[in-house]
Amino acid sequence: MSALMRLQVMSIHGIFFDGKAQAVIIPCDDGDREIMAHHEDMIFAIYDGELRIQDENGEWTHAVISIGSCQVANNRVIIMSNTVERPEEIDVSRAQEALDMAREKIRQKNSIKEYNISQATMARALSRIKTASKYNS
Repeated sequence: MSALMRLQVMSIHGIFFDGKAQAVIIPCDDGDREIMAHHEDMIFAIYDGELRIQDENGEWTHAVISIGSCQVANNRVIIMSNTVERPEEIDVSRAQEALDMAREKIRQKNSIKEYNISQATMARALSRIKTASKYNS
């Protein structure tokens, strides 16, 4: 059996995962980052994308995660995010509507702040659609 670490994944809606894990793969600004047992201590930002957790039995759990942060210290990983959703919980039609509305707002050439909000909304919607399609087929 592989070495294990303690992993907690929390969102504003509650605890998504709390237990031992072999690995966790987290979306970051420069690509995915894999954390395994006894990883060096660090703190980093999480971006919208797919979260993958390999539990102590080697089984993989997939989810869509939004912006947040990750702290790695003393063989313990704590992930805090706005939202974490399993692929089967995603309403693809609602995500598509959010994507369409964000695209329309970008076309309207509003303020920089509104543009950045629309970009973030698009990224989240695309992550939700992609992950739901990948695992709900």
